[in-house]
Amino acid sequence: MPELLDQRAQDLRKMKRVATLLFLLMCALFIFSVLFQDLLPGLSYLKAAAEGGMVGAVADWFAVTALFRHPLGLKIPHTNLIQRKKDELGASLGDFVQQNFLTPEVISAKLRQAELGLSVGGYLSSQEGAEATTAQASAVAIGALNSLDDEQVLTVLQVLANDYVVAPEWSTTLGTLGQKLVDDGHHEAAVELIAGRAGSWVADHPEVFVEVVSGRSPSWVPRMVDEMLAQKVHQELRGLLFAVAGNERHPLRLALTDWLAEFTVAMQHDPETIAKVEQFKHSLLGDQQLRELAIRGWASLKSGLIESLQGSASPLNIALRSAITTFGQRLQSDSQLRGNLEDRVITGVASLVEQHGLALAGLVSDTVQAWDPAEASEKLELQVGRDLQFIRINGTVIGSLAGVVIFSAGELISSFSS
Repeated sequence: MPELLDQRAQDLRKMKRVATLLFLLMCALFIFSVLFQDLLPGLSYLKAAAEGGMVGAVADWFAVTALFRHPLGLKIPHTNLIQRKKDELGASLGDFVQQNFLTPEVISAKLRQAELGLSVGGYLSSQEGAEATTAQASAVAIGALNSLDDEQVLTVLQVLANDYVVAPEWSTTLGTLGQKLVDDGHHEAAVELIAGRAGSWVADHPEVFVEVVSGRSPSWVPRMVDEMLAQKVHQELRGLLFAVAGNERHPLRLALTDWLAEFTVAMQHDPETIAKVEQFKHSLLGDQQLRELAIRGWASLKSGLIESLQGSASPLNIALRSAITTFGQRLQSDSQLRGNLEDRVITGVASLVEQHGLALAGLVSDTVQAWDPAEASEKLELQVGRDLQFIRINGTVIGSLAGVVIFSAGELISSFSS
């Protein structure tokens, strides 16, 4: 911006010099024609042209200068117009902008003409656009996460968990789900897994049984008897567990299935069972437990999200970049989606302009009115002053031609009258 202002100032000074030099040329021609007119009568035409040029140059110089300052510092009425009428000019500019630019019709037509959907779709579907948008979205998300008050988040999470996790009754829902699992036989895999793992553990730890039996038998019982009894218990339990794991029709498995079926029904319909399940739920998820769960969950989620968003090669950023690219491609290929989005954007912007157009136009007038009068005059002169200097140049040229025409007309009339 400073470089642009400097360039405009240089251009303005250059055009002022050109206009001034042209005026000085008219002065020189006038002096020359006056000095040598007696020797060369034809110079009277040059004198008339120079006189007209000087008059035109001075008149247009006065008109252009009067816009921005007092000519020659003389406080002539109706000069220095910009500084004296700055506030009225600002108000007029604001009204002009509002009535001709900040209208829903103009904005809607311009946005419709811009084909935003295609432009945005092309940008998002390109590698550069998708990567830049992903980076911006990640930066915004990281900033939002870092700006969150963890205490407030934890309070909200605790309230949500209490209202939507702890407060609702679990027993009936869990009973219905459990009954469905038992009816469909999905519990068999869990029973087989648990029994098989338990059997393997029992098989690998016979010494545990020896210690348990020795610890509970009387001291007068021989060690050999304890070991034989422990071995027998070990073998029987191991065999039972493996038998349960390998036989779906084992009596113990059938009994367990019957018990599970009865228990899931009781969870749905037996008030005592329902009350016990709810009591267990509240003891498991009390206020302190909920807060600790929320603290651990939020801390893990927040750090994981920030870490994923910071890494451009993270799965989250890759997925986000892919989603942005896909969305951009759909914007280009799906005319209905593109039209719907454009309609929403245009409607939203038009509504904002209709509601706040006056305030936006007020920004123009308020900004101009806040300028120092001399600053306002300088700013406007830098913007349009260079073009206004052509008025001086044109005035000089047109004045010269008008001078020649008027002088010629006078000579013609004199010749006819004589």
